Amino acid sequence: MRINQERVEPASQSTTNLVLRQLRGLSGASAERRARSERRRLTFWSVLYGGFRPRRRHARRTDETALPVVDWHEAHLFAAAVGIMLLCLIDAILSMMFIMGGARELNPLMDKLIAMDGALFAVTKVALTGFGIGVLVLLARLRLFGRIRVVQALYAVLVIYVLLVAYELLILSSYFIS
Repeated sequence: MRINQERVEPASQSTTNLVLRQLRGLSGASAERRARSERRRLTFWSVLYGGFRPRRRHARRTDETALPVVDWHEAHLFAAAVGIMLLCLIDAILSMMFIMGGARELNPLMDKLIAMDGALFAVTKVALTGFGIGVLVLLARLRLFGRIRVVQALYAVLVIYVLLVAYELLILSSYFIS
């Protein structure tokens, strides 16, 4: 196969030379085009902008299935995340009530925070839970340990929080009934 270079216009001569070098297998053929800096860097601004103007709802390429980056998440994930955060806040309030009534926090880190300041305890508890839930929502399309879908883990956390708050309310109601 022979390429006739006489009919090539001068404006596209460099592109033609690049293609010819790539076809011939010469090294450095793609270095000229790839020398620019990477334009697809993940920054805080890109995450924030994508949160308000989502575009990507599915993985774009097949090689992105290992860690699919999407801007748009399903509404049920939002509902689960809000539910967990509300239950976490209720759990923090009930924990403070129990501690004021003489109970003791079993988590040593949270016990030290409660000893320092009750507001610091509540803020730390909600912030740590919020961070964890945010990570689970961002990775919702993946599988944990290759078996469990992250969405299922998110719903498991929701069920655990429901059971925990129900147990605390049961203890509180038995305290007032007695």
